[in-house]
Amino acid sequence: MSILSEFKKFALEGNVVDLAVGFVVGAAFKEIVTSMVNDILTPAILTPALKMAKLTDLSQLVIPGTAIKYGNFLSNIISFIIVAFALFMIVKGINAAKKRDAAAEAAAPAPEPSSTDKLLMEIRDSLKK
Repeated sequence: MSILSEFKKFALEGNVVDLAVGFVVGAAFKEIVTSMVNDILTPAILTPALKMAKLTDLSQLVIPGTAIKYGNFLSNIISFIIVAFALFMIVKGINAAKKRDAAAEAAAPAPEPSSTDKLLMEIRDSLKK
């Protein structure tokens, strides 16, 4: 098998295509999550805190006399916690749905054997006697 045909088989079959699709969907989903965190959740959480500190933006939180902007760092920590919690809730929901499906499959009665299977079982039982 030539190198080219091996590469073609590798690139066009199996996990590589699945990985590529997952990457593209993940990149698109990242934009949704980023917008949700930056435009909705973080301002909703931080606006009251900023008003109490008489600030309009977290980047204004700096250590006096330095260039250390700990406000941006706090913003990134809060964003991380929000994203991690949202992903935790999504994974928890998916796992609960999988457990529900598995329990439903386990509780379902076994399918009735076909007439051919019944006949084969009778022959097997007769041969055992």
